Amino acid sequence: MRSGAKVAVVGSVFLVVASGVGYGGYRLIGDMTGGNGSGSASGEGKRPTGPPTPEEISETAGDFLTAWAGGDAAGAAKLTNDAVRAEPSLTGYRSEAGVTKAVITPGTPLGAKVPFTVRATVTSGGQSKEWTYASDLTVVRGLTTGRALVDWKPAVMHPKLTATTTLKTSGASAPPITAVDRAGRVLTKEKYPSLGPVLDALRAKYGEAAGGTAGTELVIASTDGKLPDQPLLTLAGGTEGRLTTTLDADVQAAAEAAVKQYRQASVVAIKPSTGEILAVANKPSDGYNTAMLGGQAPGSTMKIVTAAMMLDQGLVRGPGSRVECPATVTWMGRTFQNLDKFSLTGPTFEQSFARSCNTSFIKAVKPLDGKDISGTALGDTARTYFGLGLDWQTGVVSADGKVPESSGPETAASYIGQGRITMNALNMASVSATVKNGGFKQPVIVPPSLDDREIARARPLPGSMADTLRSLMRASATYGTGQTAMASVSGDKGAKTGSAEVDGQGTSNSWFTGYAGDLAAAAVVQAGGHGGDAAGPVVAKVLRAR
Repeated sequence: MRSGAKVAVVGSVFLVVASGVGYGGYRLIGDMTGGNGSGSASGEGKRPTGPPTPEEISETAGDFLTAWAGGDAAGAAKLTNDAVRAEPSLTGYRSEAGVTKAVITPGTPLGAKVPFTVRATVTSGGQSKEWTYASDLTVVRGLTTGRALVDWKPAVMHPKLTATTTLKTSGASAPPITAVDRAGRVLTKEKYPSLGPVLDALRAKYGEAAGGTAGTELVIASTDGKLPDQPLLTLAGGTEGRLTTTLDADVQAAAEAAVKQYRQASVVAIKPSTGEILAVANKPSDGYNTAMLGGQAPGSTMKIVTAAMMLDQGLVRGPGSRVECPATVTWMGRTFQNLDKFSLTGPTFEQSFARSCNTSFIKAVKPLDGKDISGTALGDTARTYFGLGLDWQTGVVSADGKVPESSGPETAASYIGQGRITMNALNMASVSATVKNGGFKQPVIVPPSLDDREIARARPLPGSMADTLRSLMRASATYGTGQTAMASVSGDKGAKTGSAEVDGQGTSNSWFTGYAGDLAAAAVVQAGGHGGDAAGPVVAKVLRAR
């Protein structure tokens, strides 16, 4: 036991209180035994190798948790495999987070992983409050010393910490808000978990404008300032402001339920006539807002924009234009093929779109290569008519779609949503909304009038282009690749499926975008396969909530 620590036996546990620190730590007798984590179980004078033994795991975890609970940041850090990074983080647990007492109770080790619970007291400005949470640590073999050590990562201190975040207790950076949907219904993280990052971002940006006053909070703060504070504990409550969003609680509930069944999925719903965002949902729900911040190849959903480019360049004149759909096509030495190498004989443009024929969208645009615009035409169309690549001011931070200039085989890949094109569910929901509305309305989650921000604008779709694109998407939804997914959606509807290949990933990402009535949505399911199989049902469930 460390010098200066007072020890008392309380029932079946040791209570360890470091002198003059005010921290405490529990260690279960039989589960955790004292020691220095030196790996002596493997034999003196011989550097241990192989995975840590159960005895080493219990001993190292016990010593680390005891040192941490006792406020001995340096001692705890030396029991990790990265003391340089661990020590300032563990020191900040008291100095920055304001933890004045911590009682840490280890659970039963699960292999090399040791779960534990923390009962802490957080104090700031004369205010104190209890804070309880669970985390875990993993014991590994040190590469140079052979000692059993705690594998250090910030998540050991708290499961939501990362390398770019830290714990901090202070006056809140923004007043709390009560966010409500378009009908005045209260939106909470508890009821709508996916809105957690969105509500945090809205609070950070509009807390003062909403009329609130700040309190004192323990938060997860971004060390690079790129993300809003994530509140964990309120020590002194401020006054809540009220913020009206464009969200719709019914559509949001449907979106949350739709993505829940998948390991990784995102969906966004938009009102085409206004651009108002009605729902944002992610699985997992409590982390990165992939639906609005992600950036991945959108696969064949991008053929909506490619079709607009073909119409704009006069390569096709309408849904009845004849195109080719061979099983394969070659562009500058690279061969592209349709799914399972299917082919169509003399199809119309509408039939080719409905079946998602890759080769039609490559072969038909070859004439652009002779005009020396094959690598720029798609990006020009995306910006001019769909607002993609412009600076979207949605009300929270979001990632705009990117259609960079291309060359060589990458150009052909871009026409079918591969190459260096990146989109997210927000971007592709907007594409469908633009087609349905006949013109781009920049997506927003709070009215621009709230802060007089400038929104992106694009040229309306020419009437014949809008009519053709709606005809193409209607065909996909009624008899094409989107038919099965959209069968349960009533009314005038349109859709486009997509499957995007990802390097090192055995199964393609599943993409789907569509509209029905005055509601558009898009979804992506990681490693979900064909667009209609996974992402399609997600979008259909959201569209049925209208």
